[in-house]
Amino acid sequence: MRLGGAPRLRARAGRGALGASLLGIAATVASLAWLTPAAQAGTVQVDVTDAAGKPLADAVVFLDSAEARKQVKPLTGVEMAQEKRQFVPGLLVVPVGTEVLFPNRDSVRHHVYSFSPAKKFELKLYSGTPSNPVLFDKSGVVALGCNIHDQMVGWVLVVDTPYYARTPAATGKAQLDNVPPGTYTLRTWHTRLPVGAPALEQALSVPNTGSATASVRMTGLQP
Repeated sequence: MRLGGAPRLRARAGRGALGASLLGIAATVASLAWLTPAAQAGTVQVDVTDAAGKPLADAVVFLDSAEARKQVKPLTGVEMAQEKRQFVPGLLVVPVGTEVLFPNRDSVRHHVYSFSPAKKFELKLYSGTPSNPVLFDKSGVVALGCNIHDQMVGWVLVVDTPYYARTPAATGKAQLDNVPPGTYTLRTWHTRLPVGAPALEQALSVPNTGSATASVRMTGLQP
């Protein structure tokens, strides 16, 4: 009886040792995981200057990638008004899928339109706020005008990314926060680029930890 039972006891003991060994390996892997630095969202700073090397205000910088396009979320409650026979704001940057209202706060009627490929639409002579917003469902530059007041010009830049910013007048430096690590195409656009001119492009990598910087010099801008 003892001879017959000994192998079974040894097998059980072996399985117990193997289980303990596997548990030990799992614990080691778990402890090492705490030591491995996780990928963290970083900050990207872009320094934009004009042809003379001076800080350029109101340039729009945005990061494009396949992963960035998956993170796009439309904004809500966005509007571009008409006040004192001007579009306010004169430049609006929105992610794809955003609906925009065009309230007329002037005492005269306006006729807002765009012939841009990114969004062709027309809001015929109206006062107040049209009941239906305009859906910007395609990325690109949308130039706006008023069929009644030729001096009125506005811009809607529709971007397919959640990572975008405008440069302030004082520094010309735009900051994009919470940017995940990865490889992007940095695009820079300005209303003073010739009509139909594409945004400037350059490659940009955001490391797993820390920040990234880039410099853009925009030439060929119109007065």
